[in-house]
Amino acid sequence: MARAAQLGTTGHATPTLTAQFLAMEARALSRVGDHAGCNTALTRATTIFERTNPGEDPEWIGYFDQAELSAELGHCFRDMHQAQQATTYAKLCLGGTDGRYVRSDFFATMVLAEAHLTAGEPELACRSALTALKLGQQLKSARCVTYLSEFRTKLAVFATSASVAEFLEEAESHRLWQQTAS
Repeated sequence: MARAAQLGTTGHATPTLTAQFLAMEARALSRVGDHAGCNTALTRATTIFERTNPGEDPEWIGYFDQAELSAELGHCFRDMHQAQQATTYAKLCLGGTDGRYVRSDFFATMVLAEAHLTAGEPELACRSALTALKLGQQLKSARCVTYLSEFRTKLAVFATSASVAEFLEEAESHRLWQQTAS
C-alpha cells in the first residue's frame, strides 16, 4: 500500500508525504525481514524529508515531523534487531514530541524497551516498559497490548533477573499489562 501511495502521487506529493510513504514501506520491509529493502527505503525517506516544507503540506500530515520520522526509524531498527540504532532513534523521537502525542510516546518507549532487551539490558528495558505503562494508563488500544505482549514474550529470556521480577510485580497493577496475560 505504501508503494501504491508513492506511485499514485508521483509528481504531486510533497517531500513530507513522500518521506512518510517511504517510512511506511520501510516499516513493512523491516517487519518481513527485508533488511536491504528497508535500508534503501529509510535512506530515501530521510533524504527526501530534508527537503520538507510544512507550508506546502496538507494540514492532515502536520503530525509527521522529525520526531515521527525518528519513531519510524526506531521501529525499523527494532525489527531488524539493531539495538543501538533503535535506541538512538527512539530517544530522538521521545525528545522531540513535548508530550503532545501520548500514544506515539507509548510506542516509541516500547521500541526503546525492546531495544534494551535486544542489547541484553533487562534493567533498562524494564524501566522503559514501566514508563510506557504509565504513559498508557489512559490508552485503550489493541496495538498497545500487542506491543506489551511481544515485550512480555521477549522478556522471558531474562526471567531470572531480579530487575525483571521487580518489573513483573509492578507491571501487574497496570491494566494494559494485565491484558497481555491471556
